[in-house]
Amino acid sequence: MAVSAYDLSGQLDWQYELYKELHRTPEISMEEYKTSERIAEELTKLGVEPVKVGKTGLVGIVKNGEGKVYLARADFDGLPVKEGTGLPYASENEGIMHACGHDMHVTGLLGATRWLLDNKDAWAGTFIALFQPGEETAAGARDMVAGGLKDKIPAPDFCYAQHIMPTPAGKVYISEGAKLSAGDSVKVTIHGQGAHGSMPNLSIDPVVIAASIVVRLQSVVARVVAPTEFSVVTVGAVHTGTKSNIIPDKAEILLNMRHYNDEVRKDVIEAVTRIIKAECEAGGCRQEPDIEFYDQFPLTNNKKEAVDQLVPKFQEVFGDDFLPEPPAPASEDFSIIPAQFGADYVYAFIGSMDPEVVKKAAETGDRSLVPANHSPFFAPVIEPTTTTATSAHITAALAILGK
Repeated sequence: MAVSAYDLSGQLDWQYELYKELHRTPEISMEEYKTSERIAEELTKLGVEPVKVGKTGLVGIVKNGEGKVYLARADFDGLPVKEGTGLPYASENEGIMHACGHDMHVTGLLGATRWLLDNKDAWAGTFIALFQPGEETAAGARDMVAGGLKDKIPAPDFCYAQHIMPTPAGKVYISEGAKLSAGDSVKVTIHGQGAHGSMPNLSIDPVVIAASIVVRLQSVVARVVAPTEFSVVTVGAVHTGTKSNIIPDKAEILLNMRHYNDEVRKDVIEAVTRIIKAECEAGGCRQEPDIEFYDQFPLTNNKKEAVDQLVPKFQEVFGDDFLPEPPAPASEDFSIIPAQFGADYVYAFIGSMDPEVVKKAAETGDRSLVPANHSPFFAPVIEPTTTTATSAHITAALAILGK
């Protein structure tokens, strides 16, 4: 990577320490009060007034003459994961970890904000640094919108976000098309009728109904979705019963769906809902099942015209380390923010793992060498990840605002 494109030498030590501090003190989604305060403190030190939006969200607005309005976003919530990395800066908050790299997202965006403030002769317009809570539960972007985001910032012409991934550090990935899937989680409650295990004829058995639903759902992708389309339907949990000789009166199923196409998503949701209701009716339930959707993520889709605005600058700065990104089945709520303004956006991936370790994992087939996001062992290498994450933010901003 052409690191010399930006002189970060005067700020990297600050970024390293900030990253370690954030990693030590993670907070779960929508409870990130101290993290929000810490980000506000850093913005204030930089001379940028932090503006609170929603429960814990923040924006910092930097105006530098006439020009376009550009928004860059970093999320900052942790996960309910017990850290297992053994790092000297491992989480000090029991059972909570930055297992998805959001601490690095904050570090990169704050670093880019500092560089842009120090180099105002390189750009013109308005730069908005947006720090979003609650990405992991799809609550944060909606909370900032509900908290009056549209009234608190100038309408952006272009929005950008990035996420570190378990790929070689120093690499940056951008391309057009669906990048992150739409995601829907569903809680299903089946209302049966309890009875003694020796008297099943007096029951409406929710265990049998739940089992039928689970089996039947396995046919949805195979028989509803065209072979050329992507779809995942996963039953992650079934909860029911307490004792071998008691037929319970309720059963709960938790399932998750992922899609790259909103029309396919609609068809699958209809099929899943139809199967759940039909199996409950077939089982004799006197009450319809409760079907509750939650943690719903929109599709993240990089449009060609938006990608084309960034690619030349990224090619110039990163050279052979700038690569097309494959789609990932994970999900994001970032696109909710540009959608509020009708703005173009691009979502990028940033490599974060030791390239030699990634290479060895590929050669040996040992996947444990490169823990994925959400693993208790997820541990980005601080360098060159910090430099890459910061430089990518700067590059995207200059592609839109640069003189």
